[in-house]
Amino acid sequence: MLQEVLTDQLKDLLHAENQLVKALPKMAKAAKDDQLKSAFTDHLEKTKGHVERLKQAFEMLDEPAKAKMCKGMAGLVEEGNEVISEGKELDPVEADLALIAAAQRVEHYEIAAYGTSAKLAEGMGRGDIAELLSQTLDEEKEADQLLTQITQPLLDSAAESEGEDLDMDEEEEEEEMARPGRRGR
Repeated sequence: MLQEVLTDQLKDLLHAENQLVKALPKMAKAAKDDQLKSAFTDHLEKTKGHVERLKQAFEMLDEPAKAKMCKGMAGLVEEGNEVISEGKELDPVEADLALIAAAQRVEHYEIAAYGTSAKLAEGMGRGDIAELLSQTLDEEKEADQLLTQITQPLLDSAAESEGEDLDMDEEEEEEEMARPGRRGR
């Protein structure tokens, strides 16, 4: 019974990871920040490894490595595509921050799925499979942490830009007030 549940989870994850193999190059291309672009490119290579680990887990279970439509990831990938499209109209920093938000939603989905799957394998007495899935779980957590780290300099840059915009508004207001014939508001 547990094997059926685990196998179902792995089929879902296999489809999810395969969707990401297709989506990550688009995200890397859309990213403006070099560190973010690199994070997406590096994670693509790790994701290909995740697919291989999943295939290995299926083999260890004597189950065919057959993917099952993962509607959750499909929705997250679609949201990511919308962020890419909408990002073309945004400031580069804002667009990158939106990409990070979309990517972190994906990472959190994967963290939940791999965490549950590793526990299921452990509950079946399959520490070998649990270890395999835990390796991927750790990599997903690292990816999430890296995205959080990349966020801070972008936020600092955005705050700096907004501060400059505020300074400009104050200067324009002072100039307006200093014009002859203008009264204070």
